[in-house]
Amino acid sequence: MKTLNRRDFPGAQYPERIIQFGEGNFLRAFVDWQIDLLNEHTDLNSGVVVVRPIETSFPPSLSTQDGLYTTIIRGLNEKGEAVSDARLIRSVNREISVYSEYDEFLKLAHNPEMRFVFSNTTEAGISYHAGDKFDDAPAVSYPAKLTRLLFERFSHFNGALDKGWIIIPCELIDYNGDALRELVLRYAQEWALPEAFIQWLDQANSFCSTLVDRIVTGYPRDEVAKLEEELGYHDGFLDTAEHFYLFVIQGPKSLATELRLDKYPLNVLIVDDIKPYKERKVAILNGAHTALVPVAFQAGLDTVGEAMNDAEICAFVEKAIYEEIIPVLDLPRDELESFASAVTGRFRNPYIKHQLLSIALNGMTKFRTRILPQLLAGQKANGTLPARLTFALAALIAFYRGERNGETYPVQDDAHWLERYQQLWSQHRDRVIGTQELVAIVLAEKDHWEQDLTQVPGLVEQVANDLDAILEKGMREAVRPLC
Repeated sequence: MKTLNRRDFPGAQYPERIIQFGEGNFLRAFVDWQIDLLNEHTDLNSGVVVVRPIETSFPPSLSTQDGLYTTIIRGLNEKGEAVSDARLIRSVNREISVYSEYDEFLKLAHNPEMRFVFSNTTEAGISYHAGDKFDDAPAVSYPAKLTRLLFERFSHFNGALDKGWIIIPCELIDYNGDALRELVLRYAQEWALPEAFIQWLDQANSFCSTLVDRIVTGYPRDEVAKLEEELGYHDGFLDTAEHFYLFVIQGPKSLATELRLDKYPLNVLIVDDIKPYKERKVAILNGAHTALVPVAFQAGLDTVGEAMNDAEICAFVEKAIYEEIIPVLDLPRDELESFASAVTGRFRNPYIKHQLLSIALNGMTKFRTRILPQLLAGQKANGTLPARLTFALAALIAFYRGERNGETYPVQDDAHWLERYQQLWSQHRDRVIGTQELVAIVLAEKDHWEQDLTQVPGLVEQVANDLDAILEKGMREAVRPLC
């Protein structure tokens, strides 16, 4: 069986206009996949050079396959049908290592056609590294490497204003573009680079903050033989991902034309502020996960897919989203409902086995950041507590008993909560405290909740009633009236 390469698998090749820091699965099934579609359907005509930003020889370089690899995108489409689509990606030309090919790295700045810089160097990638120097070959941190490359471009083109770059980080931190820009400016000042360079950074370059959303499951180890048989070639860089994707970019409106999004519509939004989209994702996607997990797991289910195929649990989650979360969010209702519909479809994806226990990690913090704002907003708007979000809090407290049908399961959270719950549930079993007292102690933890939740009218009583129902009747019976 042949391995992918451009000689045996000839096809389009595009001039290099995009630098990408990061060789991982996510960018290959997200950014490079979208660039490939735009290259095919429009005159974007842009090839990608991947820069490996860390010193490692694993995985091997994508250049061993001349930049070619296959994405397999699968899940439920907009009509709820299971789909699986294999695509040979031709948008990547080559990969270089900034450690072993530093001169080649700097030469990227000399190419007049270079226009975009994408990156995903993990959440820790956009950070300051104190020892980084201008003459390091290379510096350790990604922002320092980028500063050096930008200075190379500024110098090579004598500060020409039409040679700046559009820089689009995909790292999962808030306002990633602003954070990256601040660090680049910090290095420029620390290294005492000319004032003209700092002005050029500001005038000629755009740092765009983003929100990225797609579950990328990567190399399908268990299915490789079968998939390669179907494809008819060997591919060491096979990359699998879900059908859904969303790319929100906070940047100039002209970006839509530059990326040819006006000629081939992808699920990419160019916006003035990513904040409402971030809030939407946290509240609907992450919030639904957090409400679902303790309820579904204690109802005897193990994966998100099983939960969504269970009529009662699915109804509980959907009613929580449509009746209690969406009404208090600040975006047009039709946009929110369309996003929610995509979310529930993603939860049902038959190709992804998402274990409930793995999502349960740090559940107390997740409840505070993902559900509590909507619970409190609903109470404020209507004068009554949202029943399902309140029930989810009771289910979460019950979850920390660490026992289901007589069997123990691992609960993962910080040491404070693990010790606290062990103590509280032990006292409850010994009848030292009642359910209402247990709930009041949890809700009074100001350091965690950033307020005293026992002051929210009716919250202690409602959570205690729900918790008693769970303890006395079991999760199935207790949740049924809310389904």
